[in-house]
Amino acid sequence: MPKALPTVDTTGPVCCAPLAAGVLAADDALGIALRLKALADPVRVQLMSMLLAEPETGICTCDLAPAVDLSEATVSHHLKQLREAGLVEGTRKGTNVYYRPQPEALDALCRVIDPRCR
Repeated sequence: MPKALPTVDTTGPVCCAPLAAGVLAADDALGIALRLKALADPVRVQLMSMLLAEPETGICTCDLAPAVDLSEATVSHHLKQLREAGLVEGTRKGTNVYYRPQPEALDALCRVIDPRCR
C-alpha cells in the first residue's frame, strides 16, 4: 500500500517559486506534491482534459461518467480529489454538479514546474 501524504490545505494558491529557482521548503514541496498526486491518475487526467475543453460552462458529472465509462459515484470521487487539490470547482444546479477547471491553480502549478509557462 502506498504511503499516504499528510493532509494539508491545497485549496489556496500555489505559492512558491519555480522548482529550478532553488531548494523548496518542505511545506511548499508537500503542497505541490499533493496537487500533482491528485492528477496522477489516468481518469483524472482525462477528466481534466474534458473540463479544460469547456472551461466556461462546466460539465455535469452525469455527462462525464459515460464519457469515461465509469459510474457517476466513481467520477464524483475523482472530481472530489481534484476539487480538494484546488484544481477544479463545482457548482450545484438542482441535483447535478457542474465542474469547471480552476485556471489560476493550473497556471500556477505549470509555472512552478516550468518557469517558461505563460
